[in-house]
Amino acid sequence: MKNTLLLIFCITTLISQAQQLQFHYDFRHSLDPELNRTNFASITFEYFKGNDSTGSFLFKMQTDLSGENNNVGQVFLQVSKNIRYWKPKIELALTYSGGLGVAPPSYGFYITNTFGIGAAYPFQWKGAWFSTSLVCRTSFFPKPSHDPQFTFYFGRGFFNYRLMIAGSLVAWSENRNQGNDFTKDLNGKKVAFFGDPQCWVKLTKSISVGSRINLFYHTLTNENQLQVYPTLALKNQF
Repeated sequence: MKNTLLLIFCITTLISQAQQLQFHYDFRHSLDPELNRTNFASITFEYFKGNDSTGSFLFKMQTDLSGENNNVGQVFLQVSKNIRYWKPKIELALTYSGGLGVAPPSYGFYITNTFGIGAAYPFQWKGAWFSTSLVCRTSFFPKPSHDPQFTFYFGRGFFNYRLMIAGSLVAWSENRNQGNDFTKDLNGKKVAFFGDPQCWVKLTKSISVGSRINLFYHTLTNENQLQVYPTLALKNQF
């Protein structure tokens, strides 16, 4: 109960500066029941602040209600800070991601902390905005892994922004042997990938309906399998 109240407090504290709050329903069990025990609702909070002269800041928190009786099953955090105090448009990129989860019936787990430092390049082309970054990241497994990570953000509004296409694609490598009993007999590196392309249609000035397509490769399973899970969603922009 205390953890739930703390989560609600964090959201309401940040919401005064929020850009958007998204409510999703994820159909992954219906599409892939062997790997997913249930469909579930998900809440995503995003705050983005851009500044052409000094960089940008992104905060994202996703809460999946995938636990027993639709309780919180996983919380994921992502923070990105790009810094530029010079004329060239290459920015210093700093990243963090991590989180916590609960597997049924009551087994807790970490989403491993990762920290990254590198370079980012934002740009615009034909009415769309883009940002690319390449960082060296450290994943703090029991046996830490040091790897490159490439990130690509994109967004484009159509029909006076009544239709919005946006999202991100992230690819990285990591050690197969993470220093635990489950992976101790593995060796070498694996390449992993995550994407979340989104499509939104405005209903009012602040309310939109749409979908997010969650793309996973070597993220939820070690099998060489691309997992594609769409959602039905509602978004409120502040």
